[in-house]
Amino acid sequence: MNHGIVRVLIVDAAASVRQTLREILESDPRIVVLGTAADVGAAARLLEGERPDVMMLDLDLPGGGGLPLLDQVLREHRLPVVVCSHFSGPGTEAAVAALARGAVEVIGKPQTGVRRFIQDSQDHICDVVFAAAHADMGRIHRRRLRASADVILPAPQVGKASLPATRAMVAIGASTGGTEALAEILAALPERSPGVVVVQHMPAKFTAQFAKRLDAICAMDVHEAKGGDLVQPGRVLVAPGGKHLLLQRSGSRYFVDVREGPEVNGHRPSIDVLFRSVARYAGPNAIGIILTGMGDDGARGLGELKEAGAHTIAQDEASSVVFGMAREAIRRGAVDAVLGLPEIAAAVRRRYNLLPRPPVRTRALTSIPPPRVPRRRTNAP
Repeated sequence: MNHGIVRVLIVDAAASVRQTLREILESDPRIVVLGTAADVGAAARLLEGERPDVMMLDLDLPGGGGLPLLDQVLREHRLPVVVCSHFSGPGTEAAVAALARGAVEVIGKPQTGVRRFIQDSQDHICDVVFAAAHADMGRIHRRRLRASADVILPAPQVGKASLPATRAMVAIGASTGGTEALAEILAALPERSPGVVVVQHMPAKFTAQFAKRLDAICAMDVHEAKGGDLVQPGRVLVAPGGKHLLLQRSGSRYFVDVREGPEVNGHRPSIDVLFRSVARYAGPNAIGIILTGMGDDGARGLGELKEAGAHTIAQDEASSVVFGMAREAIRRGAVDAVLGLPEIAAAVRRRYNLLPRPPVRTRALTSIPPPRVPRRRTNAP
């Protein structure tokens, strides 16, 4: 980057979206737009003459070219990519596939009123683009190379038995880069692991598909959380986008509450909200884990977990895509252990005296065939 200025290339089939994105990005003194493109060919020509720091990519390009272009950009340029995708079914599947392939972040957009939606999301979009420019693309590239062997060895179907409730549990918070970090951790936990609750910063309508993809590679059952769901061994509950996830307790059983409410730290779901509720109802029976992501959501809540007697873990800088939330938690003294990504699941297993998951040929998220993208038709509570 030139003196900290982030140079952006916008690739979107809609002229109105390209113009609106250019206007809001260039209103931020940290960002300059090098150019815009309406299709894969125009984007390729711009990349020949320019070296942007970030690409904003519409997945719904003519001919379904969004995902192939993403693969090409990551392979040939190692360029951070922020994908834009509609909230509809095919759009959510494409967005989750893009994150699995190495996109840094996803921004959802409605089918109608896109221009107004982008204008209303100006601060968020600018912050996401600026953070993406500082993502560790070497980390993302190494992750993709490790995952490639799994494409050849697809996983067998894993049986998932019904298990009794327990008081032990794990709470995990993640943001930018967290989708693959979560996949690595959860896939390494055995079926009889304590229940897990997760907040991954992700737009509404995308988390259900993300949970389905995790379920395909994990021994534990993975679901998007619904109010009243029990937190029990063998189950992972993922907060739905656009709603807060809280832990509740009835006797010796934990269950979750999914609720509306204002954004906390600029997020809904908020990691701080989840961690605070876990501190209140699980305390020393819990492990709290904060992963890669920008900002400071979760840092205060992790401190509350530590004060309540929980064991707290932060992902280290070397394995993070964006070392923001974990850095702030460490700075606040909220962390018992700072671990690399491969060590985190092992720490959970040791804490609860769990045997490692039996060696099986698991599929990485990248090995799940991406969906076919259709042509465009035209303050804790």
